[in-house]
Amino acid sequence: MHTTIRQPVVAGMFYPGIASVLAGEVGTMLHAAHDRQKAGGTPDTVGNVPKAIIAPHAGYIYSGPIAASVYALLAPVAAQISRVVLLGPTHRIGVNGLALPSTTHFATPLGSVEIDRDAVASLADLPQVIIADPPHAQEHSLEVQLPFLQAVLPDFRLVPLAVGQASPEAVAQVLERLWGGPETLIVVSSDLSHYLPYATAQEIDSHTAERIVAFEPTISHDEACGATPLNGLLLAARRHGLQARLVDLRNSGDTAGDRSRVVGYGGFAFSEANNEQ
Repeated sequence: MHTTIRQPVVAGMFYPGIASVLAGEVGTMLHAAHDRQKAGGTPDTVGNVPKAIIAPHAGYIYSGPIAASVYALLAPVAAQISRVVLLGPTHRIGVNGLALPSTTHFATPLGSVEIDRDAVASLADLPQVIIADPPHAQEHSLEVQLPFLQAVLPDFRLVPLAVGQASPEAVAQVLERLWGGPETLIVVSSDLSHYLPYATAQEIDSHTAERIVAFEPTISHDEACGATPLNGLLLAARRHGLQARLVDLRNSGDTAGDRSRVVGYGGFAFSEANNEQ
């Protein structure tokens, strides 16, 4: 198959555009996350490793430390993860259903990641899944997750799904088709509340986090911009008996922004029930 690459569009804006600088920044955030987890008594064991995560997708100066908190949990079994199912909302181009790209690779300054064509083919009969490049062309919600994945996982293929208008059940059906075993990691890209005063955001995001870990698939787009894929994950994770936990909950007022209009960020992990902490 002829190689076609979806080039990065927010490198140098949301995250550093120079490979060495990007690798250093991501590595520093992951190292800090490991240190926080050890200081907090979070065991760094295989039993703590998630099957699925929710991570934010803003500029790294704002949301990077929160994303690092969940990506750091993957370290113990990074070598066995060979496929990442990545779902994020569309911010620029709307789409009915879930859009896969026609390209063969997604690139960042750290290199290119091959699309899992077998996984793509396995979705061909689902009416809610389409092949469309425009929803991916300028979309940042998927792209900003890739440098973290590239830093943590030594070798993996990608199933990138830009999620537009779809029911939670339609998303859950796609996830079920791709669920796999320990070789498959599911990542949902989502921020939480947007542009609220600091204290208001804290209250609303805390309530949203409680509902997420309770597997309530009724999160609104005011509460999480990635609500559609998030709700689909909650349905699928509940059916598989996963355990959910809040890993990190902060906002831009905690990291790099002022506190008059903040954006909320949450990191969540979903693990197999027999991996009880």
